[in-house]
Amino acid sequence: MNMKRLNRIIGSSLIAGLFLNSCAKHEVLNYSVEKPESIIAQEDIDAYSPLISYIDKKAHPNFKWGVALNMDDYLNKGVMFRLANRNFEEMVMGYEMKHASIVQADGNLNLSKLERLIKAAQENNMQLYGHTLTWHSGQNAAYLNSLIAPVLLPPGSAPVPGGINVPSLSGYALKMTNPSVANAWEAQTAFDPKGLEDNTEYILKITVRGSKAGNIGLDLQETVTYTGDSFGSIAFTTDYKEYELKVKTTALRTRLIINFGQFAGTVFVDNISLKKAGSNVELIPDGDFEKDITGWIGWGNSSTRSQSAVGEGYGGPGGIRVEKTPEEKKTILTEALETFIAGMFSVSKDYVKAWDVVNEPMSDWPDQYALKTGIGKTELAEDEFYWQDYLGKDYAVKAIQLARKYGNPNDILFINDYGLEGGGDKCKGLIAYVNYVESKGAKVDGIGTQMHINSTANKDQIVNMYKLLAATGKMIKVSELDIGLGDNIKTANATAEMYQQQAEMYQFVIEKYFEIIPKAQQYGITLWSPLDSPDRENSFWRRGEPIGIWTESFVRKPAYQAVAEALQKQK
Repeated sequence: MNMKRLNRIIGSSLIAGLFLNSCAKHEVLNYSVEKPESIIAQEDIDAYSPLISYIDKKAHPNFKWGVALNMDDYLNKGVMFRLANRNFEEMVMGYEMKHASIVQADGNLNLSKLERLIKAAQENNMQLYGHTLTWHSGQNAAYLNSLIAPVLLPPGSAPVPGGINVPSLSGYALKMTNPSVANAWEAQTAFDPKGLEDNTEYILKITVRGSKAGNIGLDLQETVTYTGDSFGSIAFTTDYKEYELKVKTTALRTRLIINFGQFAGTVFVDNISLKKAGSNVELIPDGDFEKDITGWIGWGNSSTRSQSAVGEGYGGPGGIRVEKTPEEKKTILTEALETFIAGMFSVSKDYVKAWDVVNEPMSDWPDQYALKTGIGKTELAEDEFYWQDYLGKDYAVKAIQLARKYGNPNDILFINDYGLEGGGDKCKGLIAYVNYVESKGAKVDGIGTQMHINSTANKDQIVNMYKLLAATGKMIKVSELDIGLGDNIKTANATAEMYQQQAEMYQFVIEKYFEIIPKAQQYGITLWSPLDSPDRENSFWRRGEPIGIWTESFVRKPAYQAVAEALQKQK
């Protein structure tokens, strides 16, 4: 490539100054410098037109070129709003159409912001894709758990069929309150059991609930060096649950520690017991807290410890704790799911014509033909709730049936998952689950493959995934595409060579989609992160990674050029 020239002429004010200070004849000085290759390369990229202009809509009339956005970025009509409208034809919300953002603490649905989004999309001829109706994350788990929590009847109530009369259940508990989130150890409660031994296994039993879902950690600790052995952590909900934990000491320990600094709220602890394995000797006397909380101390982060009010303990004072049956829980949660789906369609069905009805159903390990589950997990996030653990394998069947009931007859309904391009069985597992759902009479129109990958991804595996998906006959969508530079490589460490490899992978993914997926099955491709991810605390997605086709400051990258060329090639 010939180097372009930058010509400069010395300004007239400078010439005038020289003239006044010299009798010599002045003349205009011309000079030129070579433009750096990096500037030339960027000018080439900037010369490309908006991405949507490269798609031949006559050849691909149904193909959707999409982008994921934050709702406020679109509603505020700033730079992201203009970027989206100029380069894309469909958008999807990363969070704001999910259960936790819509369902309030009392179960009511706040749909006003979604209505504003739909209006803004209509005004700008931007299609809106629905994401997502049924997922295990992004859920108002506190509300859902409250629906299926046991019912506590007052003392003296007649026995109830299915109820469990447990007169030994306590009326009081140890109440721990932490005002704000901190490090786990910055709010602690402790008890010093007598006679702990080195190299010995201990069994801890504890019953816990919280003012909301959360986690606490438990350790046996040495009080001088603050070293210890951890029982691990437990994830609790707003309903009391009994836990059993084990640890083997590696040195002499003198204190049981409860770490609750990362939980902002109130934790109730009851019926706590610590025994050496194989022994009946109780090392924590009065662990039901019916007398008081003598011996329990604590500190940190303005946290407090006290004996709870009567009736706040596990089961209340001699009351009857009525546990809901699995069928009752299934019925209650099916109604809750229907309320959510019906509400979403009540404001969106006139404009939103395609949905991720079920998101990320398949297990990662060890059986990728199985559904994900929360059963056995020691820690659940605050927004984590597994519908399939209560509605069973047919939870996707019910979700799709409800979407058909409240949506439009010709809506395109997807099941979507990540990691399908991996070398395992997850893609085959998802296809098998789609077949199962359809065997139950619920039609699945499409399969979404997220493709959060790196430039080092295995291309043969990507091709194999496309072939498997194409063979289903379903509409296929690359639903959340973003491409990093490698294993957690940050923007600060990126090189020009890495950016070129990223561009090549973007081009490969798009070209192979058009090449392998039959035209009738091509729903579209959505970029999940159009910009590089910022390296700051509130950046929750691939923090600090240069995954976009624009930089954080909206400068086009080599990947932009590669994407444009990949789209342009399709005829």
